[in-house]
Amino acid sequence: MDDHIYHIPALLDETINLLNIKPEGTYIDVTFGGGGHSRAIISVLDAKGRLFSFDRDIDAFSNRIDDPRFTFVHSNFRYIENFMRYYEAGKADGILADLGVSFHHFDDPERGFSFRADAPLDMRMNRSASLTAADIVATADEQRLRRMLNAYADLKRPGNVVKAIIKARAQAPILTTFQLADAVRPALDPRAEKKEMAQVFQALRIETNDEMGDLRHFLEATTRVLRPGGRLAILTYHSVEDRMVKNFMKTGNIDGIEEKDFFGKVSTPWKLITRKPVEASPEEVERNPRSRSAKLRVAELISTE
Repeated sequence: MDDHIYHIPALLDETINLLNIKPEGTYIDVTFGGGGHSRAIISVLDAKGRLFSFDRDIDAFSNRIDDPRFTFVHSNFRYIENFMRYYEAGKADGILADLGVSFHHFDDPERGFSFRADAPLDMRMNRSASLTAADIVATADEQRLRRMLNAYADLKRPGNVVKAIIKARAQAPILTTFQLADAVRPALDPRAEKKEMAQVFQALRIETNDEMGDLRHFLEATTRVLRPGGRLAILTYHSVEDRMVKNFMKTGNIDGIEEKDFFGKVSTPWKLITRKPVEASPEEVERNPRSRSAKLRVAELISTE
């Protein structure tokens, strides 16, 4: 893959079609990245349409769209409600979130997202944030490390990985990606080392950036940001975030607790547009292998009550 490719959006056509874009509408892409989804949205808008695109990584600013209808918001998407109020944008007709990590983050070694190259163990999406992955590895107690791996990494023996990290950091600080890989390798299944190593790095990345906390705040804000009839489209890439999105769209809450009305009907502000998640075709996976784990879920807001 060429170095200049920032990101290839998964399920691009399916996402744009299911958003059911109104040319004069207001739309929000809360994960701008390389701008692929945003460019597809703005190509459908007319002169009255508006697009607000969020990204907490200032690197994404270089991909901004030179168009009066476009506004780049350098912020975490958990603050979507605050910023839309700040811009006096009114209610949105659609919100898109692609929760996948950009190619740029994995392919830029110095960001520390991958074990394929030796680099500082950073993993911050927002480089002005104070806490790095190395800080967590150095300071997290056994309980936090175990909770992190249980929640965000589908490992057969997470306890062994926790013990390996604690043992290694007692001997020397774990400051680089290779040092972390060397520390946990003895605790991994040799037959699935690459997969399990990726899961360890994924769990640490999620913890470093509080990705599930961000997602929770974002989801809860969507019913206040969208107008009735507006659509929410979310691409997920691992089971924890997909379960949160599925629960929220089905029941209106993250935990999936069904609240029923007097007649026993489940009360939810959403109408599901996709009963089952849309997944990449074999042809797309061949072109873009990272789309293999993408799941697209779309719902329409029917009530703000």
